Amino acid sequence: MTSDALPARPDATDEVVDLCRDLLRIDTTNTGDNDTSVGERRAAEYVAEKLAEAGVDAEIHESAPGRANVVARIPGTEPGRDALLVHGHLDVVPADPDEWSVHPFSGEIRDGYLWGRGAIDMKDFDAMVLAVVRGWQRAGVRPRRDIVLAFTADEEAGSDYGAHFLTQRHRDLFDGCTEAIGEVGGFSYSVDEQRRLYLIETAEKGIDWLRLHAKGRPGHGSMMHDDNAVTALAEAVARIGRHRFPVVMTDTVRAFLAEVSDVLGIEIDPDDPETAIAKLGPIANIIGATIRNTANPTRLAAGYKDNVIPGRATATIDCRSLPGQSEELERQLRELVGPDIAIEYVQRQPALETTFDGDLVAGMSAALRAEDPGAHPVPYMLSGGTDAKAFSRLGIRCFGFAPLRLPADLNFSGLFHGIDERVPLDGLQFGVRVLDRFLRTC
Repeated sequence: MTSDALPARPDATDEVVDLCRDLLRIDTTNTGDNDTSVGERRAAEYVAEKLAEAGVDAEIHESAPGRANVVARIPGTEPGRDALLVHGHLDVVPADPDEWSVHPFSGEIRDGYLWGRGAIDMKDFDAMVLAVVRGWQRAGVRPRRDIVLAFTADEEAGSDYGAHFLTQRHRDLFDGCTEAIGEVGGFSYSVDEQRRLYLIETAEKGIDWLRLHAKGRPGHGSMMHDDNAVTALAEAVARIGRHRFPVVMTDTVRAFLAEVSDVLGIEIDPDDPETAIAKLGPIANIIGATIRNTANPTRLAAGYKDNVIPGRATATIDCRSLPGQSEELERQLRELVGPDIAIEYVQRQPALETTFDGDLVAGMSAALRAEDPGAHPVPYMLSGGTDAKAFSRLGIRCFGFAPLRLPADLNFSGLFHGIDERVPLDGLQFGVRVLDRFLRTC
């Protein structure tokens, strides 16, 4: 059966819920520390087993004990064509069960949703890909071009043990790959009952994670003290946390706002894009973060006893830079913290940006419209970062395309790294149908 055959049988859309549920029940918490991160090897073995059942040979590559990645290649019917990389990470950020309505690793089904840490970041996409590939095996389908599958570790802590390890140590696995799809793209935003924007990621901000270090004179907590490292650090952190960086309009954001202006019938002032962005409801937080550099304090550390003034204090700042803005962001930060605070980069990975054109974009758009006649695909910039930063270093053109049709009232952006993360069951099944159409013909 060739790629021109009828769509895969409905059992692929049925199976995706079970596959995603199984993955959610594997705790793959990535703390950023090898000693306390868990579950990636178990998840990788699960993925490899499900691929093997579909006749796909998969290799597990460990970068450190337990930090496991899975890579497989599905040969296409047209071997002269460039290959497509489909990548998803298996790790998740930590979750505190006391904050959740359900246990974050229960994979509970409730109110039409599948709940759990990783439900939308990004075990939903991992499950969709597995469901599509397993559906192809049952139906005898082969894609037109080679499809390289990569299920990675460590994306949530910078990808050193995942995508960067693979591209540096196993580059040959991606031979022939010129384009890629991954997370946080292809999701819907409802304009009205008939029309939905589908945001396809063509750009993402840079990762500029850094630590601030303050030094002072140690001393007794009961005495007058004018050289306190904690005070100096706290003042610098407050300046950063309250600072509003200037608006910088990139090509991707301009293109997105132009599409929004047309579809919503609203005029957008390029000198005041925030007024229009505020009208975008659930996606306003993501889009609002893509018109400027951002810097958010996330951690503080100082001291070792209640009555001792420490000589050192540190803070972690999660900074995200727009394309071409990393050096400017550093200049702005150094001006904010002053000369007495040292800056140390923990992660520094560049922003990415590509254009919204070409056969791959046409294929994504066609697959969305085939499953949702009210679909209006648009380019957008992700406020965070993905494994695309590693794969782009191989010259691969990267997109975010993990299709989901979402309820109009769902605060999708608020679920990322938040509590009660969940994915709609019919959204998962929609994603399988879209991916099936796209991957077999792209």
